[in-house]
Amino acid sequence: MTNPQSFPPEPGLLGIIGNPVRSSLSPAMQHAALRQVKLDACYRAFEIAPDQVRTVLRALAPLGFWGINVTAPYKEKVVPFLDEVDPEARAIGAVNTVVVRKGRLLGYNTDAEGFRMAAETGGRVELPGARVLIVGAGGAARAVAFACLARGCRSLLVANRSGARARSLSRALRVEFPAAEIAAVSSGGPDWPRRVESCSVVVNTTPLGGRPTDPLPVPPEALRRGQTVMDIVYRPRRTPLLIAAEAAGARTVDGLQMLLHQGALAFTIWTGREAPSAVMRRALTVAAARAERLVTVLHP
Repeated sequence: MTNPQSFPPEPGLLGIIGNPVRSSLSPAMQHAALRQVKLDACYRAFEIAPDQVRTVLRALAPLGFWGINVTAPYKEKVVPFLDEVDPEARAIGAVNTVVVRKGRLLGYNTDAEGFRMAAETGGRVELPGARVLIVGAGGAARAVAFACLARGCRSLLVANRSGARARSLSRALRVEFPAAEIAAVSSGGPDWPRRVESCSVVVNTTPLGGRPTDPLPVPPEALRRGQTVMDIVYRPRRTPLLIAAEAAGARTVDGLQMLLHQGALAFTIWTGREAPSAVMRRALTVAAARAERLVTVLHP
């Protein structure tokens, strides 16, 4: 994989593409980092339609972009349009960070390492030997699964409303980790609560929890003391899943932790500079609190 050069030579643009992306906290975090290290760039959120992915990627170099983040639902869709993909991102099958260098688009995945750092540093989770349940089968689920398996988790269960998608992801993971214990299940089946309860680490990688009307991604009665429950949804910071997990006595890790670590890694890839993580953390905390003050939850 071509290493990105150590420092972008000209003022430029950074951003994030996704749909929806208007509520993203990445601009607040990355703007704070750029100001701290005095780099001449701005970071914007771009909400695009599926048929615009290729066009947007082709426009990055002519418009002077240093790079972009990619969020749902495009982490897998961007891969075919990149000139080069980092081996780990290729193995995961999803890219969340694109770097523009000399007109070429280079793809990386910082979600996997960002999740590992959030789990092991922020959440004090011991991934080696853990029984892990991942709810979801998209790009974020791929990265989380890769991180857990690479760290030697004891078993991995992929759950999704579409059993076919869960099985497809589990098959892809077995190619990279042929000796690992990997299974797939449709969420919501008769043995679903038992499967959830049997796992020591539960990770929600779906958008469920971002709206007040969303159902919980797992049955609350299956959560228990001794589990660690992580949610990649970060708005609200205390999602219904995390509230239910706390009530059950489980340890919780909110979505801001993974967002921070993956964003800091992306910043370093784009700029060659060490990310000012403490500054980024403060910016995220302030932006998350401000965003929650702007939301009115209507209860029946």
